[in-house]
Amino acid sequence: MSSNNNPSSNTPQERFKNFFSLDLGSLKFLNSLRKSTRQFGVIGLGRFGRAVSETLYNMGHDVLGVDVDDKLVAQALTDKIATNAIRLDCTEVSALKEAGIFELDTVIIAIGNYLEESIITTLNVKEAGVKYIVAKASSETHGKLLKKVGADLVVYPEFDAGCELAYTLTKPGILDRFELDPDNSIVEVSIPPEFDGKTLAEVKLRSQYGLNVLAVGNDDKFLINPPPQYVLTQGLSMVVIGSNKDINKL
Repeated sequence: MSSNNNPSSNTPQERFKNFFSLDLGSLKFLNSLRKSTRQFGVIGLGRFGRAVSETLYNMGHDVLGVDVDDKLVAQALTDKIATNAIRLDCTEVSALKEAGIFELDTVIIAIGNYLEESIITTLNVKEAGVKYIVAKASSETHGKLLKKVGADLVVYPEFDAGCELAYTLTKPGILDRFELDPDNSIVEVSIPPEFDGKTLAEVKLRSQYGLNVLAVGNDDKFLINPPPQYVLTQGLSMVVIGSNKDINKL
């Protein structure tokens, strides 16, 4: 299998360069900022792992799903949520090697509810040389342990879902969000009614909100780096970059 670079190795500047060279034809174009690794392994096909596998597969990526439960593996194959799915004990190094997990660039360890298994699997996958490892954690302590044994990214699905719901309920204008780090993000927001008919210069996003506008448009066409005299229209959306604190002000 081919080998891509670690997703974390690209600087924001490099990702922005790639982003601006694309034809932005969808409200979900922020996804183009995320590194496109073509071959993924998903260890654990419970609800979280299944969702990750199905989404990646539907996006056109090659996905190898594994689980110790025959029923979950059979269901994954029946529902066609992965390129291939096999049964194995993820704590056994030989089984992971034989399945080809160690040849993949990105492996998602989605067995966060089983602490010992997830820690052992993360350690084994890291020591085998997999370049990028994402691991699901069930608690902060669990997450710290996963980091120590080699996880490049630790996710907390329940916590993240709660935060996303809070944003949806309190900030309904936010259409999409790409977190650059814990304090800064790029977000796609609906143009609020109070900005309708005003130019970018008039709304003073930089001086009053501390935000910079990257693009304005809709799902058919986006204008990159719009000029100060660009007139905003309700019904369109704009992509802004800044601190989460400043974004929440908007």
